[in-house]
Amino acid sequence: MKKIVLGLLVFGLTIQVSAQTVELPETLISVNYKYLDATDLDDVPERVKKLEKEVLNYNNIEQSKLYDDVHDTYSVSFYVPEGKIIAAYDTNGKILRTIEKYKNVRLPLIVMQSVSKRFPNWGIIEDVYYINYHIEKDSLKQEYKIKIKNEDEILTVRTNEKGEFI
Repeated sequence: MKKIVLGLLVFGLTIQVSAQTVELPETLISVNYKYLDATDLDDVPERVKKLEKEVLNYNNIEQSKLYDDVHDTYSVSFYVPEGKIIAAYDTNGKILRTIEKYKNVRLPLIVMQSVSKRFPNWGIIEDVYYINYHIEKDSLKQEYKIKIKNEDEILTVRTNEKGEFI
């Protein structure tokens, strides 16, 4: 009798267990995942992200007039009024390196604090944001060139993304 009751109990518990189906969101497989990972920064202005997205989505190897047959690369320039990117691609559409320049972007808080700490009573009048990416070095170099003014005196200073002066 014990075996029958125990059997019915186990049978009753196993009936209630059901399989679960989990749907995963669509995934994007890209040959440019290294560039995507390197440029996926939190404190980057939206217009910079927008232009970088255009670089990621570019796929016109045949139409490129700057194809270099010796090195199997081609360069494409992307322009908006506030900035530009020159990107080098290989024959498969993989981004090898980029040079980016943006004018008058919102500076990260750490950069603004660093400038105001070193140059109190100076105001920022203009800035340029540079980004250099290289796939072989697996690196992203960011630099800010900032013009500051105090009465009639104007200085140009350079910092990295951490606010360290160069």
